[in-house]
Amino acid sequence: MTEKEKMIAGKVYNCFDEELSTALRKAKQLCHKYNDIFFEDEAAAKKIIDELLQAEHNDGYCVFTPSFWCDYGFNVKVGKNFYSNHNLVILDCAEVRFGDNVFIGPNCGFYTAIHPIDAEQRKMEIEWAKPIKVGNDVWFGGSVTVLPGVTIGDNVVIGAGSVVVKDIPSGVVAVGNPCKPIRKITEADKLNLNDPNV
Repeated sequence: MTEKEKMIAGKVYNCFDEELSTALRKAKQLCHKYNDIFFEDEAAAKKIIDELLQAEHNDGYCVFTPSFWCDYGFNVKVGKNFYSNHNLVILDCAEVRFGDNVFIGPNCGFYTAIHPIDAEQRKMEIEWAKPIKVGNDVWFGGSVTVLPGVTIGDNVVIGAGSVVVKDIPSGVVAVGNPCKPIRKITEADKLNLNDPNV
């Protein structure tokens, strides 16, 4: 197996492998171009993000508000109606998959890479990665961190500043460090849009 194949398979790999280093450098260059051009030329920015993510076109919008950074891009998968605010970082050594209608507040990070705990092994330039999966209709408040191997269900709100280290079930508000469900989302959470004070 190549180091890239090992990385995608979730095995230990050499993170300074030449093929991976080239792919990483290309992704960073595309991120840089995207961040620079986003507010000047929307069509050009879309072409860059499609190349970076190797995106298939789908209905709805897909917005990564600058600055946006990722490691490779090819492991980032987004559904319909995706929006991220400023300063999103995705370390996509493994797949990071977002469902439909996902909204991400500013300064959020999704990190799949794992380094050895043992200091001597950390010096060996090895790592591995676990995927992150986010369901449909999920809202992340500002400054949320999602760690390797986490799955988040559908219809979830993750409160600002949370660090998500374990799976979060569907239909809940979850907050904290470590992030935990604090209550279910219910009909009572709907705004009364006929209320003049809303």
